[in-house]
Amino acid sequence: MKPIGIDLFAGAGGLSLGFEQAGFDVAAAVEIDPVHCAVHEYNFPHCEMICQSVDRVTGEEIKTRSQLGDREIDVLFGGPPCQGFSLMGKRLLDDPRNTLVFHFIRLIQELQPKYFVMENVKGMAIGKHQELIGEVIEKIEYYDYDVVLPYQVLNAANYGVPQSRERLFLIGARRGLPLPKYPQPLTKPAKSKRKRDRISDRLIDSPTVWDALQDLPNIEEYAELERRDWAIAELGTASPYAAKLRDSSIDPQDYSQPREYDRHHLTASGRTRHTPKSIGRFAATPPGKTEPISRFLKLDPDGVCNTLRAGTPSSRGAFTSPRPIHPHHPRCITVREAARLHSYPDWFRFHTTKWHGFRQIGNSVPPWLGRSVAGEIMKVLEVTPSKPIAHIPLGDTELLSLTMAQAARHYGVAADVIPQRSRQKEMTR
Repeated sequence: MKPIGIDLFAGAGGLSLGFEQAGFDVAAAVEIDPVHCAVHEYNFPHCEMICQSVDRVTGEEIKTRSQLGDREIDVLFGGPPCQGFSLMGKRLLDDPRNTLVFHFIRLIQELQPKYFVMENVKGMAIGKHQELIGEVIEKIEYYDYDVVLPYQVLNAANYGVPQSRERLFLIGARRGLPLPKYPQPLTKPAKSKRKRDRISDRLIDSPTVWDALQDLPNIEEYAELERRDWAIAELGTASPYAAKLRDSSIDPQDYSQPREYDRHHLTASGRTRHTPKSIGRFAATPPGKTEPISRFLKLDPDGVCNTLRAGTPSSRGAFTSPRPIHPHHPRCITVREAARLHSYPDWFRFHTTKWHGFRQIGNSVPPWLGRSVAGEIMKVLEVTPSKPIAHIPLGDTELLSLTMAQAARHYGVAADVIPQRSRQKEMTR
């Protein structure tokens, strides 16, 4: 029987997938955004989706709805919303968004998992926020849990992901249980300009941007991608990295349940209409440089991607974060290309709109980074995972195109659970 994991602040499921790939059974996921819930339900049809704010859910409700009975929870994991910690925003310890961190701690106390993993932006460990993380650790220890110190900031590029993305991880165990370690780096960012050290000298380069994208077809050749996000297409020759994501070679570190999907369907690839001027500027921008008008970075095919960001939610203007320019085509990358750069497998799908799709990727932990952390929990549980053989079907594709109102009805929650922007107020400012 697989160890049990519970995902809080689940989003579309980057950490859910990482823990599943490490060999866990993710029994339940809690997420407030109905659109994210629907995408998670599609990709994880056997996981109980609880569409609710973490500050309103109880440990008893999670155990009841996931039908765990008296089974122990092996790990509770998740990333409380990070806006209050972000280096790009204000640095205020009294930011009300930070209270969700303490509900994560409350659920540790109520569910009594053997282990917990909390992730957040690296800004949580800088400046004044060190006081906050100190308070977080103090409260966790008060509930008879030990924390692995010092906490660490991990870069996805050190775990086989072709993207530089740093996240802070806080890991702990119920008092008396053996403490896990933080995962050791497996790779170093390709063409890293950092000062080399003894550790990086022993590491191979991470996959490159081109390793992730080279087998994907040119979307400009598919007119149907102007009106929908998928097309029937043949993929080219894959790198070893891409071959694992498209399930054409065995990934020895992936113990997730295989999914049934049509490998001839190129999904999450809706085209973006750029103006002729934008196309000209994109074409003239050298790889690895920022286009001066849009401020979009043109990806270096021989390097790693910059951090993919989510943009702002609908309550804060619904602004799209700058998307990188494709290294060889004068356009922004597609959602599928972003997913490849984030270590999502090709069977994993996102909302059919580009705004939601990029937001779901930008808000998530790269699965391969998540599974490296989860693998350390498996070690101290002394569980040797095995590869499942049976394939399971994915969910109903209608879940991928629900509007916020439709998704809210699907889960029986209020349509305004995620506040919408007011265009009238914006116009009067």
